[in-house]
Amino acid sequence: MTLIRGRWSLDDRLEQILREVPFEVPRGAAGLTVRLGYDRSKGVLDLGAASPYGFRGWSGGARDEYTITRDWATPGYLPGELEGGTWQVWLRLHRVPPEGLEFSLEVSVHTRAPDPPAEQAPLEAARPPRRDIPDVEGLRWYAGDFHAHTVHSDGALTVQELAALAAGRGLDFLAVTDHNTVSHHPHLAKVREITLIPGQEVTTDRGHANVFGDVGWVDFRKPADTWGERGLMSVNHPLGGDCAWLQPIAERPRVAEVWHSGWWDRRWGAPLAWAEAWRDDVIVIGGSDFHRHGSDGLPGEPTTWVLAAHPGEILEGVREGRTAVSAGPDAPLLLRLGDELLALDADGLVLVRKGGARQVIRGDRALVPAGEGPFRLETHENEVMALCA
Repeated sequence: MTLIRGRWSLDDRLEQILREVPFEVPRGAAGLTVRLGYDRSKGVLDLGAASPYGFRGWSGGARDEYTITRDWATPGYLPGELEGGTWQVWLRLHRVPPEGLEFSLEVSVHTRAPDPPAEQAPLEAARPPRRDIPDVEGLRWYAGDFHAHTVHSDGALTVQELAALAAGRGLDFLAVTDHNTVSHHPHLAKVREITLIPGQEVTTDRGHANVFGDVGWVDFRKPADTWGERGLMSVNHPLGGDCAWLQPIAERPRVAEVWHSGWWDRRWGAPLAWAEAWRDDVIVIGGSDFHRHGSDGLPGEPTTWVLAAHPGEILEGVREGRTAVSAGPDAPLLLRLGDELLALDADGLVLVRKGGARQVIRGDRALVPAGEGPFRLETHENEVMALCA
């Protein structure tokens, strides 16, 4: 075992927030374990790993320990051959007090791999009936959520547990977007009851963005302009407290998570004002940012509806702007059906058109002329209930 001790200062953080602590791994090693120690009541250190050939995992502040072997790894980290040479423990100095923060690292290299954790039995979920929504020229409206986390970053559920929860709430698809890692991607294809979309929440101190698709690891250390080079990118919770979007970016992504579970009082007009200022053709999506029960929203709070040929083309539907967002899978809903708008379970709500024109919706299944969007449904107190492009 190798023991490394040190102390990070606030000056260290300001000079360079991500630090690399090197250690040696001999050829033929069967595994390695890293343990980080520090006083969590005083600060936060994020944890990750890199081999001589690049990224091997990230757990941020969710874990203080990880193991990597040929055949398995701690969630958030990539199993595989342990290349001989100089490895790096990544430490991001997320919160360092003025008096500094002492830390220790214990690095153990194994000649025999530790036993893997027990595998979880498959889960099944009873899906509720689908809402009665007509198809549009051979395309179907699918209900889903573009932002959720598992044990592969700071979530509490496994991929299977999260999938069962989302399917049981009536969702057709779910993007699994763990922070700064893709270790969850190989597990998504094993799920059958719901379409799971590979994603990564690229997470920095100056903003978060989701990159969707099985496009490999996106390097959060690089400028934000590079994040969407291979996959569909959306700006996350752009007004989200200490994780609001502050990243400089030359070309603003068209897709944005305008409706986030943190929009707890939807009479607050700032998210819509931000979207209008971001760009005039913004594609609105929503995300629960689910981590665990009792935190954030449940999967589908809010629900994003995408018009697509089949679940495998959800991202194509988003790229083409065929989206709508509601507060939940069964909440009032506003969808475009060609030249008409369908308002479901919206009796007594107010339809607000581009430019501010308003009309009251009568009945729980109303068709009204569409015209140019965007549109939204509100209560008489200006609380947003649904959005539609």
